[in-house]
Amino acid sequence: MSPLFRRKPSRDRLVTLIRKPGCHLCDDAQVVVEKVCGDLGVPWEQKDITEDRELHDEYWEQIPVVLVDGRQHTFWRVNEDRLRKALTD
Repeated sequence: MSPLFRRKPSRDRLVTLIRKPGCHLCDDAQVVVEKVCGDLGVPWEQKDITEDRELHDEYWEQIPVVLVDGRQHTFWRVNEDRLRKALTD
């Protein structure tokens, strides 16, 4: 199979959860991100918009925000099946 059509290995993926303290939607999103990333072996990180002015200015109305490989995947509610598909396609 051509390298252009191969799936990107999970270890090369990165999920970023942008959140803020005290946000119940952020807590819900983290549960989904932890589960999906744990199942697939994909690393993930979280960033706090209260500690990063640039992230705050860009995402404050949308949190929680999930980025996959630096690109916005979703905001507010994280769908487990959709995130899993994005990480395996």
